[in-house]
Amino acid sequence: MLTEQEIGRSWSKLFKGGQYGEEHFAKAELLLDELRPESPLRHRLSVELEELRKLCEQ
Repeated sequence: MLTEQEIGRSWSKLFKGGQYGEEHFAKAELLLDELRPESPLRHRLSVELEELRKLCEQ
């Protein structure tokens, strides 16, 4: 299991390039699954992921 710090770093690297696809979103979901359900970081990243998906749909 990864720490919140490791997940945060991996998340930043994953979305660093500015181009996102389903592969990025799938990896992001796996990172979210590593976090406890009550984690504030999980909530924040879930919201961020949802926003990124909406941006990519436009």
